[in-house]
Amino acid sequence: MNAQLCDIGIDLGTANSVVYKENHGIIIREPSVVAFDQQSQKVLSIGDLAYEMVGKTHSSIIAIRPLRDGVISDYQTTEAMIRYFLKLSKVPLFKKIRLLIGIPYGVTSVERRAVLDAANMAGAKKCYLIEEPMAAAIGSGHDVFEPSGRLIVDIGGGTTEVAVISLGGIVVSESIRIAGDEIDQAIINHCRKNYNLLIGDRCAEKVKFNIGSVLPFNEEKSMEITGRDLLTGLPKTFTISSMEIRDSIEEPILAIVSAVRRTLETTPPELSSDIFSNGITLTGGGALLHGLDQFINQQMDLPVRIAEDPLSCVALGTGKVLDKMDAYINRIIFN
Repeated sequence: MNAQLCDIGIDLGTANSVVYKENHGIIIREPSVVAFDQQSQKVLSIGDLAYEMVGKTHSSIIAIRPLRDGVISDYQTTEAMIRYFLKLSKVPLFKKIRLLIGIPYGVTSVERRAVLDAANMAGAKKCYLIEEPMAAAIGSGHDVFEPSGRLIVDIGGGTTEVAVISLGGIVVSESIRIAGDEIDQAIINHCRKNYNLLIGDRCAEKVKFNIGSVLPFNEEKSMEITGRDLLTGLPKTFTISSMEIRDSIEEPILAIVSAVRRTLETTPPELSSDIFSNGITLTGGGALLHGLDQFINQQMDLPVRIAEDPLSCVALGTGKVLDKMDAYINRIIFN
């Protein structure tokens, strides 16, 4: 550990960002949302405060996610968001920031450069990148340098990344742009189609969190939600059941399972044998969807476990890499 440097790791997610600080662990967990005034181009709020504004702003204020499908869609707001996280990290003035950011597997060199440039402009002295499946594997406790296959399924907000990892590298992988956001959109579509009711992204996310499931609950649940009646234009409240939600999200769930299946089908035989023994590890917020681990187990006939802290795996992985930078540099991280 360099006494002149302060190590910070960021899981820069489409929906949420998680920040790790050396000797402190996870210090920030906030939505990846920036609110700004379109006329003055001034940033008004970031993170939790900006998320509270989603769907409630007037014409001159907009609340956006600066990342889409895991990559930067708005450079300036991404820079502002990274700067905000670094400020909240309270790095001593006499220390320089060494930053490690998780990025989706398979992004282009241009997309990588955009992240590095944004981080450097935000105040990082040194910035490195690590592919999210690798960081998730490390953060969930796997020794990625072992000659043994590990299958990681990282289900975030914008992307689901499936990767087979062995000997410090990603052997086979697939990234699909179907994840938490698509599940939310399926709930919105269900309410529109079946109830003529328009609900917002935040409402859909609450429904998913409270009564969303892949397999039945022991006791089925229901939830009262409010939206705008598309026929009358007036506010309307109704009750929706967990059974309805389960049916409505079937398509994105099956797409995620299909990505896992395709990855397994292209995995070398020796690594397939390892995965049969080691099983599948689920990380990311999507791993918490009720019954998903059991459903994948039923579909693949392989053991499936949810990482101990699936929401933090990528950020925890960046922290472990930063703690042993010499062992990892030029092997699984790049700048």
